[in-house]
Amino acid sequence: MAFSSCLKFYPFSISQAKTLTHYSFSLKLNPPSSTISFASPNSAALSSSDVKLLDSLRSQADDSAALRLFNLASKQPNFSPEPALYEEILLRLGRSGSFDDMRKILEDMKNSGCEMGTSPFLILIESYAQFELQDEILGVVHWMIDEFGLKPDTHFYNRMLNLLVDGNNLKLVEIAHAKMSVWGIKPDVSTFNVLIKALCRAHQLRPAILMLEDMPSYGLVPDEKTFTTIMQGYIEEGDLDGALRIREQMVEFGCSWSNVSVNVIVHGFCKEGRVEDALNFIQEMSNEGGFFPDQYTFNTLVNGLCKAGHVKHAIEIMDVMLQEGRVEDASQLMDQMIMEGQKPDKFTYNSLLTHFCRGGDIKKAADIVQAMTSNGCEPDIVTYGTLISGLCKAGRVEVASKLLRSIQMKGIALTPHAYNPVIQGLFRKRKTTEAINLFREMLEQNEAAPDAVSYRIVFRGLCNGGGPIREAVDFLVELLEKGFVPEFSSLYMLAEGLLTLSMEETLVKLVNMVMQKARFSEEEVSMVKGLLKIRKFQDALATLGGVLDSRQPRRTYRSR
Repeated sequence: MAFSSCLKFYPFSISQAKTLTHYSFSLKLNPPSSTISFASPNSAALSSSDVKLLDSLRSQADDSAALRLFNLASKQPNFSPEPALYEEILLRLGRSGSFDDMRKILEDMKNSGCEMGTSPFLILIESYAQFELQDEILGVVHWMIDEFGLKPDTHFYNRMLNLLVDGNNLKLVEIAHAKMSVWGIKPDVSTFNVLIKALCRAHQLRPAILMLEDMPSYGLVPDEKTFTTIMQGYIEEGDLDGALRIREQMVEFGCSWSNVSVNVIVHGFCKEGRVEDALNFIQEMSNEGGFFPDQYTFNTLVNGLCKAGHVKHAIEIMDVMLQEGRVEDASQLMDQMIMEGQKPDKFTYNSLLTHFCRGGDIKKAADIVQAMTSNGCEPDIVTYGTLISGLCKAGRVEVASKLLRSIQMKGIALTPHAYNPVIQGLFRKRKTTEAINLFREMLEQNEAAPDAVSYRIVFRGLCNGGGPIREAVDFLVELLEKGFVPEFSSLYMLAEGLLTLSMEETLVKLVNMVMQKARFSEEEVSMVKGLLKIRKFQDALATLGGVLDSRQPRRTYRSR
C-alpha cells in the first residue's frame, strides 16, 4: 500500500539567526538502504590487558559467547575497561539485535564511571536501523540526553537524521528536525544533503532546489553530493533535462565531478533509451580527464541496451568502455573484461540473462549461467529465478521444476520469484494438483512465503477452470485473510461460475468481503450492495471492477 505524509521543515537555529524557508512534501516509500557502520573501535590507547580482552572478544564465534566473556571479565577486581571495549561488545550485540543487552551495557558504562561520549549511542541507533526499527531511534536520543546528560552534536544528528530518512519515516524526520534548536545543533553541508535527499525522495524537487540555492546564505557551499542527490531526484522523476540543468549549476559552482555524479547522468540517459547520448557524455567526461568508466558505468550501459533489445550493441559498448577492439559475442567480451581487470559481476550477467530469457533463447541463457560459473561468479537466486521464468515462458515447465529442486539441493534460499513462474506454468498445463502442492510448499518456508503475485496466480488458475468452484471460493477467502486483494478479471470468472450454479448468496458474501478488504467508501459499498439487492449482478460486478481497477491497477507477473 502506498504511504504518503506531509512534512514541514522547522527553521534552523544558527548563529546568523536566519530562518529557513518552510518546505512540505510527501514521501514515496523505497526499500530501506541504511547500512550500519560497525567500525572497529580504536585500540591504540588501550592497556595491554584491555588489548588482550578486545582481541578475545573479536575472536569469539558468536555474540552470546562474547557477552559471556565480557560479563566474566567485568566481575574481576579492578575491572575498569576503556570505552573501546564497551563499544566492541555493543557492536557484537548490535549485529544480532540484542537491544536489551546493549542498553544494559550502556547503563553499566554510566555506573562504572567510564568516560562516555555519543559514539556508543550511535552504535545503538544504527543497530535499530539495521533491523528497521527506526521508531526506537528518537527514544534512544532522549534517553541519552535525560539519563546520561549527553547532547547530540552535528555529526551525531546528521547520522541519526540520515537513518530516519533512509527508513522512510517522515513523521520522525519532522520531529527530529524540530529538535535542532532545542539540542543546539548547527547544520552543516551534510545536514542540508540529508534534508535534500528527503525532499527528492518525496518528489519535491522545487523545494530541494530552493534549499540548495539557500545554502550560501548560511555560509555553506554545496558539494558534489548535494548536486548529485538532486540530479538523481530529477532522473527518478523522468526529467533528464532537469538533471542536466543541475549539472550546469554544478559546473558553475566549480564543484568537482567523480564517477558517482557522472554515472548518475549516464543512468539518466540509459533510462530514457538515449544510449548514444550516454556514450557521448562518457567520451566528453573522459576527454576532460579524471573519469574512467567503472563497473557501475559498464552495468548501466549493458542494462540499458539489453532493455532496448540491442544486445549486440551492448557487447560493442562494453568493448568500447574497455577501450578495446570490437567483439562479436558476449563470451568473448567477458574474457576481454577479465583480462582488463573489469571482471563482470552478477548484475552484468543477469542483465544479459534477462534479455535472452525474455527473447526465448534458453540456450544462450544457459550459456550465460555457465560462463558465470566458469569465471568464478556464483549464480544467485536472481539468476536462477530469471532462468526458471525463461524456461516456463518457453513451455519447459518440467525442466524448470527440476531446476527448482536442484537449487534447493544447493542450499540456496528460494524466493517467490523462483516459485511463481513454475506454479503459473503448471496451471497453464492443467496440472492443478501439482501447482497447489507447490504453493502449499511455499507456505512452509519463511524465505519463500507466498507474496501477492503468488496468491493471484493460484486464484487465477483456480478460477480459470483449474479446479472445483468450491476450492476457488475457499482460496479467495484465504487470499483476503492474508491481506491481499484479488485481480478483478479472476474474480469475474469466479462470479460467472457462481451465478451459473445459482450460488448468488455465496457471491454476495464474497463481494462484501472484497469491498471490506479493499476499503471501499460507504458510497461505493452502498452502490454495489444496491445493485446486488435488485439482482443486477452484472452491473454490480462492473461497478466493483471499476473501483478495484482505479485503486489497484492490474499488473502482470512479468511487469513486476
